[in-house]
Amino acid sequence: DAEHGWRDRTALYIENATALLSQVTQALLAESGLSKDDIDAIVVSSTTGVATPSLDALVVERLGLRRDIRRLPIFGLGCAGGVTGLARAADLALSRPGSRVLFLVVELCALTFRKDDHGKSNIVATALFGDGAAGAIVSTEGDGPAFGPGGEYTWPDSLSIMGWEVEEDGLKAIFSQSIPMLVANDFRSILHGFLARNDLKLRDIDRFACHPGGAKVLDALEDAFELDRGALEESRSVLRDYGNMSAVTALFVLERMAWRQKDQRILMSALGPGFSSVLQVLEG
Repeated sequence: DAEHGWRDRTALYIENATALLSQVTQALLAESGLSKDDIDAIVVSSTTGVATPSLDALVVERLGLRRDIRRLPIFGLGCAGGVTGLARAADLALSRPGSRVLFLVVELCALTFRKDDHGKSNIVATALFGDGAAGAIVSTEGDGPAFGPGGEYTWPDSLSIMGWEVEEDGLKAIFSQSIPMLVANDFRSILHGFLARNDLKLRDIDRFACHPGGAKVLDALEDAFELDRGALEESRSVLRDYGNMSAVTALFVLERMAWRQKDQRILMSALGPGFSSVLQVLEG
């Protein structure tokens, strides 16, 4: 509603994002058998709202996490925030072997809805995007998948491709119609350059956990990965069931893949404001 400006939207963002992240944290602790005192660091990625103190501090306070916990809030990566944030959590874990890093991501895309904006971008964004939260606990210990090489690429002269336009009453989504074309034209060379720098070939990748930015983007990614149309089944099914939850979506795809299978190499990928691509290998 156009009558609801920054104050109302921000209050809803802080209240609901903190609640969702707290639920995710409690579920992760229960599943892992860890206590809240076992968490040494917290990384939170979110781009659909602003909070200072940041969401990580709000979760620490709400759940009573350790006073000496290391905190890292990540803002502005948009749809790439899930894959990039997970990689940054791994970097923190590697910097202090044996530590446990809680990675959380939340996006409340519905808060960008603008009732009086009848433009195509607003209509498409309202139909495509959804809300969600997810997380993982990252450590150098345990029997989960290991982090392999990762990398990023930022297109030149692409700042206007994707992002936010700050309006008086909130954030307005910007995403160019040229995104599928950029992926179709450039992503294959970006992918093969990344693989070559890390002594890998496309045939060394067993599965692909791609952030589903939209159906046309998934078509372009399947072409780049030399896959049959529809092969990115998990990405398509998450998009169909939940919509594009921005940074959260890649973790939903990863979970749906039953990625705990041993001896599989998975390549995560996402696109976000910059305009940038992020790639991260997970070793089963």
